[in-house]
Amino acid sequence: MTIFEALRLSHDIQRELSEQLVATSGDSLERKELFAQLKHELAVHSVAEERHFYIPLMQEDLGVDLSRHAIAEHHEMDEMVEALEETDPSSPSWLVQAKKLSHKVHHHLKEEEHKFFQMAGKLLTDKQKEALAKDYLDAYAAMKTAEAEA
Repeated sequence: MTIFEALRLSHDIQRELSEQLVATSGDSLERKELFAQLKHELAVHSVAEERHFYIPLMQEDLGVDLSRHAIAEHHEMDEMVEALEETDPSSPSWLVQAKKLSHKVHHHLKEEEHKFFQMAGKLLTDKQKEALAKDYLDAYAAMKTAEAEA
């Protein structure tokens, strides 16, 4: 498995959760659970992805701007999640903000998969792609487990 295949596994989960989240209504248990799942998935994925994909890419001159852009988008999504946490789930503005977050998630994933992965594919060796996948998946699994036990 390459780093690209490994990252897509979480990308698919993020897409599904964000789509399910914007289909919820009111201050429901379903909305709270889906938001918690999406928040956790975004957090775990972004930390593991930055460590085991973007930081290594920054070692290459052509990977610096791309990596900075992606990390900046991770930060934007973190801020959107924080804003949602501070908003009453039953208020109309909650759904508006959730839709903006969902849109941002979809935009970011599409950009990664259609632009960043192509650039990274040229910068990384096959051996690096496989090693980074293992490191990413190990870190991702460890953080998922740690959260579940907390």
